[in-house]
Amino acid sequence: MRFTLLIAALLLCAGLRAQVVFEPVWNPVYDFLDEMAAEGHIRINTFARPFARTLIAAQLDTLDSKKNLLNKRQQYELAFFLRDFGKELREGTDWDRRIDMLYRSDSVFKLTANPIFGGSLTFNENGTRVHRKIGGEFWATAGKVGMYGSLRDNTVTHALALPGYLTPLEGQNYKTIVTDNDRNDYNEAMGGISYQWNWGDVSLVKDRYIWGNTQRNANIFSGKAPSYAAVYLRLYPYEWLDFQYMHGWLVSEQLDSARTYLTPTGSRRVQTNKNIAANFLTIKTKWNIDFTAGNSVIYSDDGFQPAYFIPFMFFKSVDHTYSGTGSNELGQNAQMFFDVSVRSLKSVHFYGSAFIDELNIGNMWDAENHTNLFSLKAGAVWFNVLPNLHLTAEYTRTAPWTYRHQVPSTTFASNGYNLGHYLGENSDELYLAATLRPWRMLRITASAWHARKGPEHVYEIIHGNANVTGLDFMAETEWEQTGLRLAAEWEALNGLLVFMYGTWQHSRGAEQYVPRYLQGNIVSLEAGFRIGW
Repeated sequence: MRFTLLIAALLLCAGLRAQVVFEPVWNPVYDFLDEMAAEGHIRINTFARPFARTLIAAQLDTLDSKKNLLNKRQQYELAFFLRDFGKELREGTDWDRRIDMLYRSDSVFKLTANPIFGGSLTFNENGTRVHRKIGGEFWATAGKVGMYGSLRDNTVTHALALPGYLTPLEGQNYKTIVTDNDRNDYNEAMGGISYQWNWGDVSLVKDRYIWGNTQRNANIFSGKAPSYAAVYLRLYPYEWLDFQYMHGWLVSEQLDSARTYLTPTGSRRVQTNKNIAANFLTIKTKWNIDFTAGNSVIYSDDGFQPAYFIPFMFFKSVDHTYSGTGSNELGQNAQMFFDVSVRSLKSVHFYGSAFIDELNIGNMWDAENHTNLFSLKAGAVWFNVLPNLHLTAEYTRTAPWTYRHQVPSTTFASNGYNLGHYLGENSDELYLAATLRPWRMLRITASAWHARKGPEHVYEIIHGNANVTGLDFMAETEWEQTGLRLAAEWEALNGLLVFMYGTWQHSRGAEQYVPRYLQGNIVSLEAGFRIGW
């Protein structure tokens, strides 16, 4: 605590209250802001998450000045969220705020600390699954400086999100990779420190990043891989323009044999370094349509490449300069992506995103020679079709060999988890949902999905050429899953969530994609609670 206070004091700039602390992406405030943006009450770019608490607070403050336009449920939820994010708008502790384990606020420094605790029980014909979570979180601000940190320690009796399982559940760095029916543990520490000025901020963070508008699972950066450290630069000089850049340190899980050495008791195993650089630019038009374009590169083996630290670069061209264009064995792995968000029609949010791994315009329509390696997503949410009833439809399709690379240390992955859509290559998914908000902070969602996956492409060199041309989408179906879920979630107090899920899912085909606990035709009932996000 003394060290944290010292850093804040050294960097303090008196009289300026801007600071960046990122809010966990699981907080229901994200859904509330999405609804308010579709209703036309606020304007917000939902392409990249997590949001800064200052941004959330500013949007809630804008809504507070328009609360007479909201219905009773929306007014209550606005007041509910302001009891937390009002901390960014007020000084002192004498106001109607949420319950915290520790909260201090004055004209110089603010500090919040809370426990993280929770658990759940799941029942189905294969037995009982127990999940226990414990930890804590804090955030603090001083002048232009923001800092936050959290630790979540988990124990489960069935591991449902091991690498290779096809599930939108977040991936975890399990301590022991055995079988899904054995007790397992995992923990995750996230946090960061930031510095903000009037039109931008820079931060060093370890967090989960989601890029791409979605309701189910993003196909650019989905947040499925465990958190990794990154330098983050965000610029917002005008209301109609957002720019973000990050340089991150991934986990390759590929042995670097040249750096591995013997020890008196065995060997010191060293992984190949693996890094990511990515950026995007969002243009917000007066028609309530946001256009986003960006690119990224996964690179390894040559340490830190200075050119990838230049925020505004087109990384594919940099790769051509430093690695040549003669062979993919020489180069790195670059991608492009695009996203559009349309809220021109009141109460409706249309969105779509394209992740392009490789695309050759000259042979795009050539069935034998095309290299169309991409993932496409399209969706829409119709808020308040009837009062407090929201409808969602979303479709994702990903071509063979997308997200992958023949050099294992440059795949679009970290800790063995794909950074993009959870289904990976050669797959598609249709997702439908109806969400009813009948009462204060109570959400009841009925959802259905149908997911398919074809065989993974086996990379080979044939007659001197890579066999990645003319690949057919879903030439056969290797695995498919149909599911229905009824979910009830109630945030009784800020940060205290009680939930119950009833799920039916039928998985057919390749069994390695589903944990034994959920294989076949399964009905599961889960109930639990959690304090903190």
